[in-house]
Amino acid sequence: MNLQKKNRCRRSPFFYVGDKFKLLAQLKEQFPSDIDRFIEPFCGGGSVFLNTQAQEYLLNDLDAYLIRLHRYLMKSAADPDAFWKTIQKNIEKYDLTATFLGRDVPPGYREQYKKTYFAVCNKEAYRRMRSDFNVKKDDMALLYLLLIYGFNRMLRFNAKGDFNLPVGNVDFNKNVAQALEFYFSYVADRQISFYNQDFESFLEKVQPTPADFVYLDPPYLITSSEYNKLWNEENEKRLLKCLDELDRRKVRFAVSNVLKHRDRTNELFSQWAQKYTILPIQSNYINYHDNTKKDSQEVLVKNY
Repeated sequence: MNLQKKNRCRRSPFFYVGDKFKLLAQLKEQFPSDIDRFIEPFCGGGSVFLNTQAQEYLLNDLDAYLIRLHRYLMKSAADPDAFWKTIQKNIEKYDLTATFLGRDVPPGYREQYKKTYFAVCNKEAYRRMRSDFNVKKDDMALLYLLLIYGFNRMLRFNAKGDFNLPVGNVDFNKNVAQALEFYFSYVADRQISFYNQDFESFLEKVQPTPADFVYLDPPYLITSSEYNKLWNEENEKRLLKCLDELDRRKVRFAVSNVLKHRDRTNELFSQWAQKYTILPIQSNYINYHDNTKKDSQEVLVKNY
């Protein structure tokens, strides 16, 4: 059975390339309707939790800066006006474009630089902002702007710990503003906790029960995106062992993964998944290095 895309879904204000936003309509159809705690060991930008109804949300990611950004936006939900004042102040300080504020590129840029006008216009401003952030690395408002204006909207740091993503041909536009407003309104009245741990330690800490639902979108073993660089076969085996333990305890889970990508097959996951329900996903998988459509077979595997 194929999962068909139907309803419009809400987008995370992180706009991660490769997040589950475009697949949410397919995924949501398969999620339980009665969720006590929604538990997500690899929450990423948060597109899935922002579209899932539960009594409580326990969200984890190994990326410490990503969790710091989530916590910053969570805190900002209590005073959105202060957040917008800070954002506008920084945009004006660095003289960045921001089309939702009416700050567009100079006349002629769109004609002269057909596909790179935002990147050309914001390049030096972005470098200054990045340099300022890297002095202390604790200004989450600046880090969020670096993410929004950065290439492919990624969080990337070098071996010295400095943020090193180049500027992207993107802008702080009305879509970003709308996503932020939704995030603020969604998290303001919900019980949400963020964690920054290894997925196994996180699951051990929160102790899922049969009333909960665990959704996992781990790094993919056979794809080459930036997010997957630190994932290996040992991690994959640990993950599958954790999932089998959840099943033994009658905890409902669903996990996304790619079975085939180009000429590679994830035999480990494919063999493991045979004991559960495997649902094909209509995917348009892209990655940081090559954003063309790939020959991939993405699936959702569930135990309920």
